[in-house]
Amino acid sequence: MNNTRQIKTFIGAMMAAAVITAGYAGLVSHTVHTYFALAVLVLAAATSRMKVKLPGINGNMSVNLPFLLTAVVSLSAAEAVVITCVSTAVQCWPRKVAKFNPQQTAFNISMMAFASCLASLMFHAAWLRGTQWSSTTLGPALATATLFLGQTAPVAAIVAVSEGKAAGQIWWGLAHLSFPYYVVSAGVTTMVQAVSSHLGWGLALAVFPVMYGIHRSYRLYFGRVAESPCPEALVKAAGAFS
Repeated sequence: MNNTRQIKTFIGAMMAAAVITAGYAGLVSHTVHTYFALAVLVLAAATSRMKVKLPGINGNMSVNLPFLLTAVVSLSAAEAVVITCVSTAVQCWPRKVAKFNPQQTAFNISMMAFASCLASLMFHAAWLRGTQWSSTTLGPALATATLFLGQTAPVAAIVAVSEGKAAGQIWWGLAHLSFPYYVVSAGVTTMVQAVSSHLGWGLALAVFPVMYGIHRSYRLYFGRVAESPCPEALVKAAGAFS
């Protein structure tokens, strides 16, 4: 089996997993949050174009993560999947000088749909609702961890298949660079939940302009890393521990 066939097989498996989990999410989702979902959808799609190039890795990190987490913990699984798919499609739409890549777009949408669906199902799991910290600590933490693994593991796998590198080393480098942003996003999402319960979701969404400042900080930091003599140093150093 050649490299191209392996890539197509992996993408096909990812698409099948996304269809199965999204179908299940549609069956178990019964509540619709029309205005909140539309607001999160618009903000997630708008910020999906604010991307940061990760040094040493053939990939980007988008600023829409807090909105995706908000959809996971505040909306139904079906709504979270729809928001994730639309924002990812907007994120993958090429700029003027770039060409549309259908395989990459199909993989990204499938991977994100699968990850967000698993995260939402984890957060809304029946066994979790019976615990004392389900809505304040444990639930958001598990949802964030599921989204983190559901996004980084498939990306590392597809890069390993396409470039013939070790998946573990790629994943560790990707996790090393992106994990702090997941922690920040989880904190912002928890803050939105707290504010929403007292002041309403409309005012809670006003905290998200802070993500623009985080986006600028990441671009500045990674820009300096990329200008260094060896921009892959972070990934290689991280890979030494894998």
